[in-house]
Amino acid sequence: MAEVRGQSVTRREFLRAGSAGVAALGLGMSTKLFAAPADAYHGFKMGLQSYTLRGFPVEKALEATKALGLHFWEAFPGHIPSTTVPGTIEAQKKLLDGSGVKLLAYGVLNFDTNETMARQFFDYAKAIGIETLSANPKKDKGTFDLLDKLVEEYGINIAIHNHGPGALYDKIDDVVQIVKGRHKRIGACVDTGHYLKSKENPVEAIEKLSGRVFGVHLKDVKDAKIFTIAGEGDLDILGCLKALKAQDYKHGLSLEYEENPKNPVADLEVCLKNVRAAFEKLG
Repeated sequence: MAEVRGQSVTRREFLRAGSAGVAALGLGMSTKLFAAPADAYHGFKMGLQSYTLRGFPVEKALEATKALGLHFWEAFPGHIPSTTVPGTIEAQKKLLDGSGVKLLAYGVLNFDTNETMARQFFDYAKAIGIETLSANPKKDKGTFDLLDKLVEEYGINIAIHNHGPGALYDKIDDVVQIVKGRHKRIGACVDTGHYLKSKENPVEAIEKLSGRVFGVHLKDVKDAKIFTIAGEGDLDILGCLKALKAQDYKHGLSLEYEENPKNPVADLEVCLKNVRAAFEKLG
């Protein structure tokens, strides 16, 4: 069972309501079908990795975010392209402000020893007001020496994003070891789903990287294979929230859902319902 506006509904009815929400968004209507109480996320900056809504143009993705009662994004470049053009940045700010969505983070970006390219990303982050860049940096001294310098200069965090099996950072210790001795602003974007795919424990990742967690992609996986609705796979949502609370986590908590890109809104509300249930147990 699920709750929509205080009414008990079946899953079929719930999904029908979600479809209606998508239809409303398609017509450009303002809707808050799924808005939750302001304190539902206990002060956490609950939002979306906008890749979740990659099947929507940016304007519709922002409308869907608003309909879900969320106000924070980690944007992927397909929605908000990075640029050095001041007028374009101002237009992006206006679009985000008008939607009531604050951009906390951006990515995932590749970094190597190319300082010109790296500075373009940092310049963009500074201009648009992003606190964290989610990153997939090369595993070499030159790259991390450069990032040490840039995070200090710009006051912007680098959050190393883990991907699944075979990726540069598919294991917890890949990130733990590479950040050791590095600037305090170089840390992790913990993608819970990809850690599950790599047969790693996301709660352990958050705990081991305490003090260096600058982003979380809250994503669920079943049997280390299939992306699924948050709360319907193997992710210990409550355990993740407890681990984040224990380190006084202040950065973005970004729901990410890789399935059903053309019509994910109803699925996302089920995800958020399950996340809110975990928050209720958090106390």
